[in-house]
Amino acid sequence: MSSFWSIWITVLTLATLFGCWLLLRMCLKNFAGVAEGEPMDHEFDGIQELNNPLPKWWSTFFLVTIIWGFGYLALYPGLGNFEGLLKWKSSNQGVTSIAESEASAIAAKEAGMLVQYDREVTQASEKYGPIFAEFAKQDVETLSTNEDALKIGQRLFLQNCSQCHGSDAKGTTGFPNLTDNDWLYGGDGAAIEASILDGRKANGMIAWETMLGGEEGVKEVTAYVLSLNPDRAAKVDADLAAKGEAKFAMCAACHGADGKGSVAMGIPLGAPNLTDNVWLYGGSERRVQESIANGRAGVMPAWKHILGEDKVRVISAYVYSLSNQK
Repeated sequence: MSSFWSIWITVLTLATLFGCWLLLRMCLKNFAGVAEGEPMDHEFDGIQELNNPLPKWWSTFFLVTIIWGFGYLALYPGLGNFEGLLKWKSSNQGVTSIAESEASAIAAKEAGMLVQYDREVTQASEKYGPIFAEFAKQDVETLSTNEDALKIGQRLFLQNCSQCHGSDAKGTTGFPNLTDNDWLYGGDGAAIEASILDGRKANGMIAWETMLGGEEGVKEVTAYVLSLNPDRAAKVDADLAAKGEAKFAMCAACHGADGKGSVAMGIPLGAPNLTDNVWLYGGSERRVQESIANGRAGVMPAWKHILGEDKVRVISAYVYSLSNQK
């Protein structure tokens, strides 16, 4: 903060503490003109007020809190821009990336600063790191049968993944369901772990409206795509679907000539199957038209540097277990 506000806050804070001390001193003096313990002139309903001093325990405790306040402000940040004698702070502020956070932690340690968050992370790593390291010795499939690992994995999932995939892992529009067997990049243990470790950035479904000849072309291809689903084929305009089939050749490079997605050596490569009922962005006619006309490009962030490989192994086992119930 600016020097003006730093001085302003410091003056007000110290003035308040000094004011409390002065108020306490005044309250400890006898201004009544009557000896302590003697009756005062005040009387109500037969009850006469005595000139009693403040209880010793109360005044002593009040004085201790004032001294404690000065001591706290001297040791910890609180007086404007003053960092405190202990150089303590709750966390490294202003970081915008993992790299900046790690660099700030190193710099704070070298400067002899006590950063509470860094200390807690270090303590947690020392305490729980060996547990995760032990779990990481097992592959994802084996670990998915370990009840203790699954309980930990569930908590890690709720803390880090549920914001997008939901607490039940069933996803929502734009975020895939992790409990079924539909996987854009593969659903075995290694593929799931790779997705979480390194993230996934879709090559992107480009906007096709212009290349398909405008809105009518989008409707034609949409009709053909919907006709690939056996449950919906009967409801599709056959003429539109026939015209769309000819234009679908531009889509086959990614989705395959049969519309079942791109696969190499049995591994899905990110282009979804258009013949089932799983739609990441919605399977209604309007939603499919939007996807074709405007394109889609999803991003799954990489968690390797956020959680570490051992924790990712545990989360991967939990996610794997969701679609491979025994």
